[in-house]
Amino acid sequence: MIDFLPIPAVIERIDRTMPDHLFDFRLASPLEAAPGQFVELSVPGVGAFPVSTAAFGPDRHLFQACIRRAGKVTSALYRMTEGDEVGLRGPFGNGFPLADFTGRDFLLVAGGLGIAPLRGLLQALLARRERIGEIILLYGAREPETILFREELEDLADAGMLRLSFSVDFSSELPWAADAFICKVGLVTELLKNLRFSPENTVAAVCGPPSLYSCVPEELASLGIAPERIFATLERRMKCGVGECCHCVTAGIYICREGPVFTLEQLRRMENAI
Repeated sequence: MIDFLPIPAVIERIDRTMPDHLFDFRLASPLEAAPGQFVELSVPGVGAFPVSTAAFGPDRHLFQACIRRAGKVTSALYRMTEGDEVGLRGPFGNGFPLADFTGRDFLLVAGGLGIAPLRGLLQALLARRERIGEIILLYGAREPETILFREELEDLADAGMLRLSFSVDFSSELPWAADAFICKVGLVTELLKNLRFSPENTVAAVCGPPSLYSCVPEELASLGIAPERIFATLERRMKCGVGECCHCVTAGIYICREGPVFTLEQLRRMENAI
């Protein structure tokens, strides 16, 4: 049964240095959101919107989300400051099946703000590092300045925790010598060319703008990853988050209730899903 009463939360920290701000919310009661799941975030007197968790950790009173200002409610949130109160309902959705990933290599492909939910998944994989094989992250952004969590990801790569490559759509200069992780000017799909990995033992997860879904999942399949081991999260389609508004219904399926995480095997049966 869905609890429609929001959990009171206080904005504990806002990282405004990031192009899409990173918000830390301190909840009055614990909330356990798995990677890929989402909550409905309410701004009092303005409205609510669905947003995925961008973190995975032991503190169940902390919810972290990377949020783009894209409308009335998110604009109101951007005007708020530390100590202001909001409400969170959830978690909702299915999330990634972490238990099925044991012993597998992992390939994460993110575009733009799509790195946010995949960051939560990455943290969950790193928490199980001894049970996961190699982790590869391919991340495409518009330009070097818009790469989210860049320092954090590069630190993980420097520590040998993952193999990391960035691509950018535009760059006024080519900083290859100073920034070894930026490998391409072009789409993130360019990073798949000549990528060394073992597709027969790899699980893939994809999140990003619509253009990413139109090509990357099938391209991963063409490289040899089984469709049932290619996951994509369709959170961008959601609105009310609880199956009331029908905004997210695709091929007769409520993305918010039965997703937002689907395998390519499932997506192939959902017309116009990607």
